[in-house]
Amino acid sequence: MPRRAHIAMVSIPAHGHVNPSLELIRELVSRGHRVTYANDASFAEVIAGTGAELIPYRSTLPRPGVPVQGWPEDTVAQLDMFLDDAMSMLPQLRAAYEHDRPELFLYDIACAPARILAENWGLPAVQLSPTFVAWEGYEQDMAAMVEWLRTDPRAVAHHRRYSDWLAGCGVADPDSLRFVGRPQRGLVLIPRALQPHADQVDRQRFTFVGPCFGDRSGQGSWQRPPGARKVLLVSLGSAFTRQPAFYRACLAAFGRLPGWHVVLQIGKHVAPGDLGAIPDNVEVHPWVPQLAVLEQADAFITHAGMGGAQEGLYCGLPMIAVPQDTDQFANADQLVALGVAQRIDTERATPEALRSALLQLTEDPQVAARLSVIRKELREEGGATRAAEVLEAELLPEARATAVR
Repeated sequence: MPRRAHIAMVSIPAHGHVNPSLELIRELVSRGHRVTYANDASFAEVIAGTGAELIPYRSTLPRPGVPVQGWPEDTVAQLDMFLDDAMSMLPQLRAAYEHDRPELFLYDIACAPARILAENWGLPAVQLSPTFVAWEGYEQDMAAMVEWLRTDPRAVAHHRRYSDWLAGCGVADPDSLRFVGRPQRGLVLIPRALQPHADQVDRQRFTFVGPCFGDRSGQGSWQRPPGARKVLLVSLGSAFTRQPAFYRACLAAFGRLPGWHVVLQIGKHVAPGDLGAIPDNVEVHPWVPQLAVLEQADAFITHAGMGGAQEGLYCGLPMIAVPQDTDQFANADQLVALGVAQRIDTERATPEALRSALLQLTEDPQVAARLSVIRKELREEGGATRAAEVLEAELLPEARATAVR
């Protein structure tokens, strides 16, 4: 029987970094490869569910069930926290894999140690990106940010410390900005439609495979109520749900709106009693199996996190984007640029604005036509199957020849 290839996945203990990889890992295991997954033990159960073997390391990052100080607000402090974790991770990974070297390292964007080991040991490495990647001309287009990174004293100190560490680890090009943003090879787990300047992305370096969605039946199901002509899901994800005033605005906008049934996810910080009277056409939940609802919905109000944005496109839904933080503002603007969404910032999310946007989006045939094209393109990107094929092609020749297909 042909020898299996050993593929080592390395990620940090954060759901937004682990979850996008899970279906790809499950696909690789199903193809007969031996997959080890290096992460903090707090993610042992999630990783075991894919069939991969956990390689535990002790992370210094905030993580489930561990009383570590939370994420700082300051950007440089956040960068320093990731760098400290990488420095702590590297010797642990080196010890774990020194005598069990993989044929291929697969690593999350926050896991520089995997690429360092691959370079030290002469192994191929592929970066997994759950968000958009740099394009040709990125430095010029993002000049203000790049200038800040190059000139702010604290950012400069971080960059110098990172680059000095890379040089000490034997990395050929130790510039930290290039090292993080310009991997030798990368898989991009978002739709090309959500990538800024997608036509300027180096296709020799990056391959877009789209989101790797899998079976989510374990999350539960949802059934469209009989008689509901149209369904709207309102969800601000899991981290930005302390918004009772916004939820009340949604109830005023869509409660008793003829023909519409509303699924309102409010998270764990707001109680239904904080919302006042709930109209008969609205169901309120702290959490819902989002993709199961979206597959039966007609519109989506989202905070435009990367996961929600791509799920909305995958299901071909017009969206009202209400961004809350970080990359959500850029995602919202990208959805608007695609012609499939309207952006309404939280402070402007009045009942009148929300209702007007919903009716405009869902009654515009051009929006429907654009969504149909994007939905088709996204599903043709290949997901986990395509990603696994790309990874198998990256294996060293001797591993590729004997790897199970």
